[in-house]
Amino acid sequence: MQAWHFIADDRKLAYPQADGSRPVITPGLVLTEERPLSLCHVGLHASVRAIDAMQYAQGAVICRVECEGEIVHGDDKLCCSRRTVLWMADATRVLHLFACDVAEEALALVGNPDPRSVAAIAAKRDWLDGKIDDAQFDAAWDAARAAASYAASDAAWDAARAAARAAASYAASDAAWAAAWAAAWAASAARASQNTRLERMLSELEPS
Repeated sequence: MQAWHFIADDRKLAYPQADGSRPVITPGLVLTEERPLSLCHVGLHASVRAIDAMQYAQGAVICRVECEGEIVHGDDKLCCSRRTVLWMADATRVLHLFACDVAEEALALVGNPDPRSVAAIAAKRDWLDGKIDDAQFDAAWDAARAAASYAASDAAWDAARAAARAAASYAASDAAWAAAWAAAWAASAARASQNTRLERMLSELEPS
């Protein structure tokens, strides 16, 4: 079974194996777990959907993995006794862009979104393209936070919050956090569509 798994930016295994080691993750690496599996506690974890894997991300490095052997399934993740890294890539830019996409979807549901929220997403895209510097981006983020604080209705507040979280940080380590929280407002049907888009964006990172 193929699944998605985000790892820390140092590319080391998040939790020690039975022997105490935390190996550096590389394409082709095979990890095994001999102990009885326990979801969230013992086993090699991953998620079938990328949007679910994102909320457990330790960083912005995405791994496409093959899960084999014994598999224990949860609602949004699984653990297995054997996990092979098929390919991996730095997904920082993809995650930031995805956060912008879903925040714009939230803003589109509001008849008259706060212009500060709209501007924050535009600023994030400009920052990613090198058109504005960190200070300019920080100013847009501060304005987005203010917009979320003063949103008058529930829908406007949700949209402003999504925009603020999409623009929340320019740190690579926070890319997955920003994307996960920007997407959190969506209903399950919308999240299915978001997941399809996210997986397409991530799949384009696969080395040729």
